[in-house]
Amino acid sequence: MRVSLILRRLRRAYPEAKIALHFSTPFECLVATMLSAQSTDVTVNEVTRRLFVKYRAPEDYLAVPEEELQADIYQTGFFRQKTRSLKKMSHKLIDDHGGEVPHTMRELVALPGVARKTANIVQGNCFPRDMRRDPDAGLAVDTHVGRVAVRLGLTKRTSKEAVDIEQDLMALIPRKDWLKTTYLFIEHGRAVCDAKHPRCEDCAVERLCPSSQAVGLPDLYRRSERKPTGPHRNPGPP
Repeated sequence: MRVSLILRRLRRAYPEAKIALHFSTPFECLVATMLSAQSTDVTVNEVTRRLFVKYRAPEDYLAVPEEELQADIYQTGFFRQKTRSLKKMSHKLIDDHGGEVPHTMRELVALPGVARKTANIVQGNCFPRDMRRDPDAGLAVDTHVGRVAVRLGLTKRTSKEAVDIEQDLMALIPRKDWLKTTYLFIEHGRAVCDAKHPRCEDCAVERLCPSSQAVGLPDLYRRSERKPTGPHRNPGPP
């Protein structure tokens, strides 16, 4: 299958691909992932290096005024909204889960400020055994994953349709590879498959890609944003 070849080549290209956020507990992973929305991993790691010394448990986030927490996470952007989400999430953890991060997708996505992407990252990195048997488990799709999936022709969705892209990738990729795929696609999206200037000439999967500009093909990512019609090169069976 083409997708198997893609993953094999990306593994060779990015053997160290893994989550870039720094954390030592499931709760820290949850907080860091929530803060990473519309921010960079570098910025979040800089903020959490100080944050996780001051805030060690859900109770700590509830004990300070909103203005203080806003100042502590200001660098990550959208700090007012994130502050509200962190406080509501902490409140629900205490009320419904004894202050502990739940293990199932159903419980994770029920937390304020936690959508499927965040829940998949937390479950996959902190509770891999639960992920393997959870019927609601999935594959985290961020902007890089969505863009790479579209360009590789692994979905016919636009790159912004994360939930639908997740379902398409889950149908193509074995469950055991879901977590690794997220980080392989993220690394590839950052290093080579840039949104505006993809370096197709340096791409490990260029020969398997129906969007390769190295051979003058249309960029499915750019075209998908306008939902165009028309044929493009058939990359072969998935």
